Amino acid sequence: RGLLPLALLITLVIALLSAGIGSVAIPPLTALRIVLARLPVALTPDWPAAYEAILIDIRLPRVALIALSGAALATSGAAYQGLFRNPLADPYLIGVAAGAGLGAVLVMPLRSLLPGLGTLVVPLGAFCGALSTVALVYLLGRSTGAMSATSLVLSGVAVGSMAGALMTFLLLRSGEQTGRVLSFLLGGYGGAGWDAVLAIAPIVMLGCLTLYAFARPLNVLLLDEEQAAQLGVNVVRVRRLIVIAATLTTAAAVAYSGLIGFVGLIVPHVARLVVGADHRRLIPMATIGGAGFLMLADLAARTAIAPQELPLGVVTALAGAPFF
Repeated sequence: RGLLPLALLITLVIALLSAGIGSVAIPPLTALRIVLARLPVALTPDWPAAYEAILIDIRLPRVALIALSGAALATSGAAYQGLFRNPLADPYLIGVAAGAGLGAVLVMPLRSLLPGLGTLVVPLGAFCGALSTVALVYLLGRSTGAMSATSLVLSGVAVGSMAGALMTFLLLRSGEQTGRVLSFLLGGYGGAGWDAVLAIAPIVMLGCLTLYAFARPLNVLLLDEEQAAQLGVNVVRVRRLIVIAATLTTAAAVAYSGLIGFVGLIVPHVARLVVGADHRRLIPMATIGGAGFLMLADLAARTAIAPQELPLGVVTALAGAPFF
């Protein structure tokens, strides 16, 4: 029982270190005091004003966004692995990644035509692309009657491949926008601020809570669909709601983070080794572990070849592939 609080404490320490390390180093205790000063805590500010500006306006929103994205990907991965009873299932299994990439590529030329939306154009395009692709996958999965896990996965592979081909074609025709598209596809946060955090936080939190609410049906589905139905689980309804919640959660993360691999695949397996296969403990551990893992990956991306920055997706692949 003490593993979850310990994991949460470690994740908070990682967040504090990640917020303090950078081109301007902020001591961890100073960073903590700056954060506490924003709360109803009586503290005398004895730190440089630049520290507070850097921490509050630049680093903390990035750390918060990364933590939310990691939690979203890992939680969705744990849910998909339980739902499909497949250890290779990940948040991108049914076309979310390809749809998000295609949506981002399609709206990239609109950045100059819609200056009022500014940095929201690409995230909105990615989010809508991911949802549209999964909706098409869902319709195809039901075309033969009752939707099974196999038909859903096969539909996801087919639609994802088509979306990936269209994305590649548009990328080759994008001209001067190619660099921006590739930056998004490789994963990264760039100039993300509090507006991005406020945009995805409600969706990610609601999605994670919904998936946790389905922890017991996911445990039953590990047996067999027929046995689950005999035990009172409405398999079709549960599968539909889990797919919707996991897709929304993943799409929200992908909209700002780009395509980041291995988080939703590796973290649930590590969490399963630590707390077992019971989704009532597995999903919360995956949520916390995903946030911590992606913050560590981002810290490595920012410091490995400083002052340059590695794409976050490259770092997670370098760390995840050997482990996998």
